[in-house]
Amino acid sequence: MSAADELDGPFEKRFVALGDSFTEGVGDIDPSSPNAVRGWADRVAAQLIAEDPRWGYANLAIRGKKLPQVLDEQIDAAVAMEPTLVTLYAGGNDILRPVVNIDGLMARYRHAVQQLVDTGAQVVLFTGFDSARAPVFNLTRGRTAIYNEHVRKIADDLGCTLVDFWHMKRFQDWRYWDVDRMHLGISGHTAMAKEVLAVLGAKDDITAPEIEDLPPQNLIERTAGNVAWTREHVLPWMKRRLTGTSSGDDLSPKYPKLTSRIW
Repeated sequence: MSAADELDGPFEKRFVALGDSFTEGVGDIDPSSPNAVRGWADRVAAQLIAEDPRWGYANLAIRGKKLPQVLDEQIDAAVAMEPTLVTLYAGGNDILRPVVNIDGLMARYRHAVQQLVDTGAQVVLFTGFDSARAPVFNLTRGRTAIYNEHVRKIADDLGCTLVDFWHMKRFQDWRYWDVDRMHLGISGHTAMAKEVLAVLGAKDDITAPEIEDLPPQNLIERTAGNVAWTREHVLPWMKRRLTGTSSGDDLSPKYPKLTSRIW
């Protein structure tokens, strides 16, 4: 076996990341990474591998996926990898739909989480972000709260590890977010990686992101910025919802197979 082959297993420890744009890493722009994004999950995996080369990593998350798509397309693949550690976050794209049956979705979610737990892996679940200060998206805050109650109950019932994004109030600082105000930016993904490592009780050598002060803006500048944001990000997002298309329609998972080669 060559040195390159050894980087693709077999691995004694296996981390599989599942979900949508949050886990794919959208907003953490990195042209050298698959799909041109890095993200908190890649950063966590790199830290785990640096500390213990027995780890392999797969990331099956794809932006724009709704919860049923994540469950249908990613759960069986994850189970087949016999994971040691699994992270799962999905449902945000469903919550933003005009009509959604959260209780019905979460019944399916519970069944999928049970499948992951049955592998013997440590399963890490996430609550949704508190959008109280987010324009437009604050309208779905109540839905997210209902979703979160389901996640907390499932995590408690099935013995899962919980990353409580809802109560991480520092992320209400928009300097942690990408310009689209929908996805964490580089600093946000870096901070989230540190939060996840802390929950895992793992070593963390990741440098904390430096958050620069934003220049003050008057009312006219703020209004112009909001208009530009609506035109460049909100309207295209709404068009995709109305046409049934997704930003991830033509994308494949970043790391569909276990590897320790993380670009």
